[in-house]
Amino acid sequence: MNAITSASAIRTVHVPLGERAYDILIGPGLIARAGAEIASRLKGRKAAVVTDEHVAPLYLKALVASLDEAGIASAEVVLPAGEKTKSFEHLMTACDKVLEARVERNDYVIALGGGVIGDLSGFAAGIVRRGVRFVQVPTSLLSQVDSSVGGKTGINSRHGKNLIGVFHQPDLVLADTDVLNSLSEREFRAGYAEVAKYGLIDKPDFFAWLEANWKAVFAGGSARIEAIAASCQAKADVVVADERENGQRALLNLGHTFGHALEAATAYDSSRLVHGEGVSIGMVLAHEFSARMNLASPDDARRVERHLKEVGLPTRMSDIPGELPPAETLMDAIAQDKKVKSGKLTFILTRGVGQSFVADDVPASEVISFLQEKHA
Repeated sequence: MNAITSASAIRTVHVPLGERAYDILIGPGLIARAGAEIASRLKGRKAAVVTDEHVAPLYLKALVASLDEAGIASAEVVLPAGEKTKSFEHLMTACDKVLEARVERNDYVIALGGGVIGDLSGFAAGIVRRGVRFVQVPTSLLSQVDSSVGGKTGINSRHGKNLIGVFHQPDLVLADTDVLNSLSEREFRAGYAEVAKYGLIDKPDFFAWLEANWKAVFAGGSARIEAIAASCQAKADVVVADERENGQRALLNLGHTFGHALEAATAYDSSRLVHGEGVSIGMVLAHEFSARMNLASPDDARRVERHLKEVGLPTRMSDIPGELPPAETLMDAIAQDKKVKSGKLTFILTRGVGQSFVADDVPASEVISFLQEKHA
């Protein structure tokens, strides 16, 4: 795997989107430097910091102190933690607080948290005053390598996950790798599923590197920074090529069609399943379904499952605690997926490890039969 070179411990991945271009900074100590980094790049001098009840006691004070030192006035918005926060109710709370803080278009909303806070805060930033600046300070591995990059924001609906939202690119992403030390093993593993995803999409050498080096990634240090930087670069490349998900950006959803259906089936109960775990199971299902459709070898599916299981991730629907609804209910959730076009099912399938592709018009009969088999 090629390193992303940098003269210091901080790696920079640039996302070249013309007027909406921005940098992703990756490395230790970035929360303490956040104010200086923001002030040197952006014009505004007011911010609304949106976070949750779990993250606030850990990092909010340090971030606000950094903003104060840089001359940036800030208001704090602390929301409940968990997937259920991605709702209209909490979106409106965030919007009201941003307006109450008199945040103007050149000022910013700062998301301090994981994917839930990033998605909701980005949505709020995209619609308040028809769009204000947005800074991501992701505090989970999953959000550092995936949801903080690319500008997809949103909340959940009773019809499914992330069905209501806007594209609103951040102006800066500060991925402080020190904060990952406070994650539980489960949270870190869940984020690692998204790291592995980039190898499985189109970087087989990266997946092989992860198979050999995953313990070092989990341990921290340079291997962790390397994996995060490589993941962000992979996502940035796809986003630049297809910002609005009209084509190849859909590849980033490898495992997500099945995974989102499983999340909906558990009513987004994090005690049973969190997003990265759903993606892990979904990626195995995608490879197994590809083998069923004679697109790939069953050996590839077994290889993917072996690695994900080795790092401690769930790989089967039966790994989810409690009962799941019938396969037909899972199909209903899949039919609501954002990738459905003109009522036709679109899946990210594969011809092998690192050979994913967008498959349009997948037969629903094949999917339901496959789900019934795997549900048993």
